[in-house]
Amino acid sequence: MTTPRTEKQAAATAAPRPGRPRPGGRPPGQQRKRRRGGSNTPAARAISALWFLTPLALLVVVWLVVVAVTDPPLRVFPQVGDVLSALGDMWSSGELFDHLGASLRRMGIGAAIAILTALPFGIALGSSAALSAFFSPLLRFSVALAGIAWIPVATLWFGYGDRAVIFIVWNAMFFAITYNAMLGVRQIPTQLLRAARSMGTSRMRMFWEVLLPGALPSVVTGLRVGLGYGWRGLVAAEIIASNAGLGYALFQAQKYFQTDVIIASMVIIGVLWLLMDRLMLAPLEKRTVERWGMTGGRG
Repeated sequence: MTTPRTEKQAAATAAPRPGRPRPGGRPPGQQRKRRRGGSNTPAARAISALWFLTPLALLVVVWLVVVAVTDPPLRVFPQVGDVLSALGDMWSSGELFDHLGASLRRMGIGAAIAILTALPFGIALGSSAALSAFFSPLLRFSVALAGIAWIPVATLWFGYGDRAVIFIVWNAMFFAITYNAMLGVRQIPTQLLRAARSMGTSRMRMFWEVLLPGALPSVVTGLRVGLGYGWRGLVAAEIIASNAGLGYALFQAQKYFQTDVIIASMVIIGVLWLLMDRLMLAPLEKRTVERWGMTGGRG
């Protein structure tokens, strides 16, 4: 004898179960893949680039109009054409490449030292509650003083030149990377850490195969933030403690009222940072987060 079905049983049968496709539809995983693929099409990338460049183009238009209407003296604020002319002169004389090469070399050395020192320290802090409790007050205190505030001390310790500037870049980046590496390790699921320890994983394998990959999304975010701090520290240190570099060129132009060269140097610094962030750091952060599937450390 067949038992008649109640309305509740009939509704449960008709409703699709989670994770099962509706009749005639695609599985949920395939639908997600199609949406992700759509954001990587050439048209989508072109629209994204257009949205990125539009505010910059508007800024140039406002600059052109305001200077044309107010007509300030060149030493107060130059027209766009004056800045382009200054850039051309710096290019043709080779001065641009000398200053650019000095700044990029100092930035690269300082950033490499900051990554090599901050990454192990941050992971150690994240994996040890005792170390974290001991160093956290010092870390927070140092974050407020990182970078520019150390320039007078750096010139006393290292004199005027490359070493003082590299120290400032390292100092500006070190604490941002350390702090984010510590947060990244704390976001690793406890079950994963316990499972690795219960299997007798050595400390070296624990670092390379569990802690570092787990903290990587947050580390990349810290690297992105730290490089921004590093650029600011680089320019400030080159103004005070160097005789070459983009910061030095900017300061020298101020002494001779060459406002067009000042604005040209500022444009170069800004464009360099935008290219680095847009072409290297942002894609690296996106791929790292997608690869490891953790979004908690994103800034």
